[in-house]
Amino acid sequence: MGFVKNYQQLATDENRKVVLELVEAAIASIQPDEIFRQNFSIQNGILKIQSKSYNLSDFDHVYLLGYGKGAAGNCKLIEPVIGEKLTGGYVIDVTDEKFSKIEFTLGTHPLPSPQNLEFTKKIIDKLSHLSQRDLVIMVTCGGGSVMLESPHNLTLDQMIQVNSALLHCGADIREMNAVRKHLDVVKGGGLSQIFYPAKIVNLIFSDVPGNNLSVIASGPTVKDESTLVDAETVIKKYNLNEKLGTIETNFIESPKEEKYFENVDNILFLSNDTALLAMQKRAEELGQKAIVSTNSFQDDANVAGRSLIEATQAGTILLVGGETSVKVSGKGKGGRNQQLVLSALSSITQGVVICSFDSDGWDNSEAAGAIGDLETARKAKEAGLDIQKFLEDNNSFAFFESVGDAILTGRLPSNVSDLMVVFKA
Repeated sequence: MGFVKNYQQLATDENRKVVLELVEAAIASIQPDEIFRQNFSIQNGILKIQSKSYNLSDFDHVYLLGYGKGAAGNCKLIEPVIGEKLTGGYVIDVTDEKFSKIEFTLGTHPLPSPQNLEFTKKIIDKLSHLSQRDLVIMVTCGGGSVMLESPHNLTLDQMIQVNSALLHCGADIREMNAVRKHLDVVKGGGLSQIFYPAKIVNLIFSDVPGNNLSVIASGPTVKDESTLVDAETVIKKYNLNEKLGTIETNFIESPKEEKYFENVDNILFLSNDTALLAMQKRAEELGQKAIVSTNSFQDDANVAGRSLIEATQAGTILLVGGETSVKVSGKGKGGRNQQLVLSALSSITQGVVICSFDSDGWDNSEAAGAIGDLETARKAKEAGLDIQKFLEDNNSFAFFESVGDAILTGRLPSNVSDLMVVFKA
């Protein structure tokens, strides 16, 4: 059985079947079991992670720290591999998991909560007095910026207000994290300073267009390339002072001293490149020509679909990874992937199928994303659905639920941002 639970309902013609086969290939390629089988092992006391090796006898203690969407499943695979050498660890995720030596916390996303703050306080308390003979293996996944949260000066309610304002103003992930980093003691390299001088090996699962390691989960172990000025610029650009007051008076600068990062290995463990290449390979197996356009696509969801359709040549499939943004003005339910497909329906012609989905199966709703073509538009017309009204109300989930073209997978353990497919037969 595949990952798309309503595959049969969606696969109503050959073009749709091709697109859905690519969706299946993308999701299958990023599942943790296979990724760890190929890239994480211990042989004769030597831990091998991709091309790097670590002699575990060099360390008195080995800790495992995981945070973000999918972190629990990944850490579940790591725990038995390290075995007796594992001293203990801490994991926070939105999906429950059971461990032998690791303390698990059920966290929240996309907004912070007392659970998230308490988890972060706990790891700071427990792991702030480490030595050079301590090893911290980290698993950083999408959503980690909210789950690993330790405000410098703000209350939880104020942090929720900040995150909510950032999510709804139309800011992209880089802009959001520039603000978050300068309000928090663990972000922007802050965790490297707290764990110093321990050895840190951070396995990073990228959900950020372009895979900038300093942006993923707000880069807790990466030297921050953004500055206080960058954070202040975002506040001004989106007029956030109207909602947040003089929030910049609470900004702090992130650590810039090189010593905090000399004993840190930040490893890009998984990104959307894996999924894009898997889709391209599957397309070729199906006799189709597929072009990987970019792994770092960014645009407004309301115009992105149309631009991707225009960029696709007849007889080809366009494959794109990245993340769009939505300025929320309505009170409906849905996510940027569904919004992208919905806004593209007016530009769809015969033979065109467009699909956009979140690789972790959750597009700010129970749907991973949506698929759209002339059949979608026809069903909407027959049902008397006003596409523009659904767009304006940011109610894409209700629309695709009505026409039956939401992609349903349930929550998935890996998050490598959003993936988009345009098939122009």
